[in-house]
This record gives sequence, C-alpha cells and structure tokens, in this order.
Amino acid sequence: MQTSTNGKINLLGLNLAALQDFFADLGEKPFRAGQVMQWIHHYGATDFDTMTNLSKALRTRLQATAEIRPPQVELDQQAADGTRKWLLRLADGNCIEAVFIPEAERGTLCVSSQVGCTLNCAFCATGHQGFNRNLDAHEIIGQVWAANRALGRDPKGERIITNVVMMGMGEPLLNFDNVVSAMKIMLDDMAYGLSRRRVTLSTAGMVPMLERLREECPVSLAVSLHAPNDALRNELVPLNRKYPIAELLAACKRYVEGDARRRVTIEYVMLAGVNDSMTHAHELVKILDGVPAKVNLIPYNPFPQGRFERSDQVTIDRFRDVLMNANLTTVTRKTRGDDIDAACGQLAGRIQDLTPRSQRLSRRISP
Repeated sequence: MQTSTNGKINLLGLNLAALQDFFADLGEKPFRAGQVMQWIHHYGATDFDTMTNLSKALRTRLQATAEIRPPQVELDQQAADGTRKWLLRLADGNCIEAVFIPEAERGTLCVSSQVGCTLNCAFCATGHQGFNRNLDAHEIIGQVWAANRALGRDPKGERIITNVVMMGMGEPLLNFDNVVSAMKIMLDDMAYGLSRRRVTLSTAGMVPMLERLREECPVSLAVSLHAPNDALRNELVPLNRKYPIAELLAACKRYVEGDARRRVTIEYVMLAGVNDSMTHAHELVKILDGVPAKVNLIPYNPFPQGRFERSDQVTIDRFRDVLMNANLTTVTRKTRGDDIDAACGQLAGRIQDLTPRSQRLSRRISP
C-alpha cells in the first residue's frame, strides 16, 4: 500500500480487495470496504466525518491512519467542441493531463498512466517531454475521481463518464500493477461500475504483458500500430525493434481468442508522405488478415516539436476505402480538442526532474 509523506495510506487507490485487507488489519468486517469505496467513488467524499454509516470510533481511527487525497486541478480548459482537459498536479509537483470527450451517446475520459513516457514514439508530444516516473494507483484513479467532480456528476443520476481509455500520457503496460489496480476500481460496482468493454487499454506493444492482462483484467485492447511493416514501424515506434509486428499481432489474436465478439482496435496515425500511401493500405490489409480487428485512422495532431504533417482528407478517405473494401471495419477518428492541445498525441503535462535520455533508453523495453 502506498503511504503519503505524512505516513497515512491514501484509500483513493485501493481496490475492493486491498480495502478489505486494510480493514481486516484494523480488526473490522470486510463489508466496511464496500461502504468506504462507495463514499469515495460514488459520492466523492474526502472527509471521513461525512461517512455517517461508520461509527464515530472508526472514523476517528481512519483520520489517524488514512486519507483520501486526489490530485489537485491546476488548470481546467474547455475546447470549442466541448472537449475538456485538466492539468492535474501531483504531490511531488509533477503535472499530468486527463481529457474528457463528450459525445451524444457517451462520454469518454482519457487517462494517463505515467509522468511522461519512455517510449519516445516519433509522432507523440508525451515522449518528447521525457519521462519521470510511473503513476501510483491513486493518481490514476484520481483522474476519474477529479473528472467526475469537475463535471458535476450526481451520484444518483445518469453516468457522465461512460467510457475510460488508458490512452493518456505514458505506456500503461510499463506500469502494469498500478494500472490494473486502478482499472479494477473502474470496473467495481461499488465504485464506477464500468463494463470491461467500456474500459480500453492502449499499448504500443508490450507483448509479454498482454498475456498477464488477459488473465488479470481483460479489458478492451487497443494497439498503437501506425505502420504496416517493421522497417517503418521501427522508426515511428522504437519498441517495435524488440517486439516486431508479427509477434505483436499474434499476441493480439491470443488476447481475444475464445470470444467471437471481441476485436482489437488497431490505431493508425495518418502521417503525410510517411505511412499513408495506397501501398501502405494494402500492406495493412495483408498483415491484419486473420486478426479480429477494427481500425481507427487517426489524423495526426501537430505539436511544437513535431516533424510530421497530417495526411489530407482525400488521402485518408482513400486509405480508409482500401481497408473497408477488404472487409475491415474502419473509422476515421474525429479530431477533438486540438485548440487546447487535448487531441490524440498532444498531451504533455508538466514534468519535473526528467530522467536522462540514456536511462530512458535502457528502461524503454523493460516490463
């Protein structure tokens, strides 16, 4: 369990099993865990005194040993299209970003898993910022907690956040234990009650961790592919040098096997003159043959240090048509929130004490 500098345990990041262990250590019954989880995640409580179905003696003990400390909202921005981005300050001074995308049928929250990122994908602002550390479970789920509060969710009303995507800053599978613990809170009916199909983890391709994810928390899977051959993907997604495309797609097939309804989402950023030719489209069709997949084409979103340009709409449409004519379900992701740098690939945050690049490279492919 993670403790704060004051020695108290932050209950925000404890899933139900961990909370039950915590209360067992206090000599309390397991049902107390569910009560406290509801207070924290349904009602947004941070003060134990508000938990009126707990005895006064227990509340006093909790105040002495525990806390509920969410990240602090440093900046709250809203784009012209309704997309909302929060800059969230952590206890160590680092800042991360979370983004809410409202749509007619759903509301999607994009959540970060690391302070920065070690992978340094060529088209992503987060990797250009560098890397500081993994987020603790309370810092991951704290983004959902803070977004619910900012959006004014009524615990007895309809859910505002209907979907969560682990697509923010960082590579989630390089922070496996904390990410899985946080996702279990998202799935728990005592907390946010999301179904597994409404929680999506996006990975650049940490192949060894996919089997663990399938066993421990088989949420929906998205893979940042972005190239149809190893030579090009090595340049765009350096992790490919360790886990090439054939190995990655084989792992994807294993991830969804046994359920004919499940598919892996293949994410493919459209970079003008780089990976958007008709040859690339036909290559993509070939490598996805036999893979239960749907494809998201993502128009590239520029950032100050970026060296790429977005493919024009005609090119994107032609690329999409090649895939669809091969019976691949394909959608072009609508760019949302780019006027506040909240679009895919633009999240940067504010990162302190960056790890030197040499150390980042050595950590890049270590699970």
